[in-house]
Amino acid sequence: MASLSSDTPAPALVTDTRSRHLRDLRISVTDRCNFRCTYCMPKEVYGRDFQFLERSQLLSFDEINRLVGIFKHHGIEKVRITGGEPLVRRQLERLIEKLAQDTSLDLTLTTNASLLKQKARLLKDAGLQRVTVSLDSLDDAVFRAMNDVDFPVAKVLAGIEEADRVGLNPIKINMVVKRGVNDDAAVDMARYFKGSGHILRFIEFMDVGFTNGWQMEHVVPSRELAERINNVFAIEPAQPNYLGEVAERWHYKDGSGEIGFVSSVTQAFCRDCTRARLSAEGSVYTCLFATRGTDLRSLLRNGASDEQISDVIASIWRARNDNYSEVRTAETAKLRKVEMSYIGG
Repeated sequence: MASLSSDTPAPALVTDTRSRHLRDLRISVTDRCNFRCTYCMPKEVYGRDFQFLERSQLLSFDEINRLVGIFKHHGIEKVRITGGEPLVRRQLERLIEKLAQDTSLDLTLTTNASLLKQKARLLKDAGLQRVTVSLDSLDDAVFRAMNDVDFPVAKVLAGIEEADRVGLNPIKINMVVKRGVNDDAAVDMARYFKGSGHILRFIEFMDVGFTNGWQMEHVVPSRELAERINNVFAIEPAQPNYLGEVAERWHYKDGSGEIGFVSSVTQAFCRDCTRARLSAEGSVYTCLFATRGTDLRSLLRNGASDEQISDVIASIWRARNDNYSEVRTAETAKLRKVEMSYIGG
């Protein structure tokens, strides 16, 4: 991993206007995806004529590696590789290998698992530590309809099995819950993964981006889901692993594992948010619901030094005052926010 020059001062931890530290960096390595999930990249928007980024517009692996080294100077401890679908980026394991040279980083990846069976061993050997898999239903018809490319559940489960076999665990399973679409599958999902060693997390349907047709009536509050699950399998709250953890943790009372709830809509966690996001074309965003970011690619490609880029990152974070989920209204939900496929989830 690239690092600042030897005469650079010791790591400069920065806080924003609400005293939040920079701890996590989520990196989108591509804006492309082989799914067309209706809540993320609906086919009517991302059709055959949609203009995705050209390869030259994407940050190279060396550029990403350099930026991670600079962000590390400001306190990041965890890097999550996202997309789009990150595994459609060719030879992604080369990036993982570069980043994994810094063994102090918590290095993980989020995927739809469509290519995970083929890629799991390569990723593990390159130094990836864990994966998170998106899976919105075990009902094959529902899942095929939600991914909108007729991709079967069985292939996702095969990817999870292979990732587990090679040691990319514990695996987290993310289920985006949308009322009237897949919320009736929540208990079945809990039943399937209970006792597996994997951690199932239910995510409230969010107004990320501008194209997913979000409406409040489509949101199933996490408290409602917790009650449904508790009626079948007794659960109890658990302490967070660290300050700023996104998912609220719950344990099964019989000791057979844990589940989590990501409740950005009904239980905003802005006050503890420690995440920055680096888009596929090299802009940094300080909120998942941001309307604009700051271009770092131009700095990289126009000869800026590590110290100059570091100063820009520090100034961005110090000015940060994001609290979108705390102030969300029907009107703010209509803002033209950056799409999730550019900055990851």
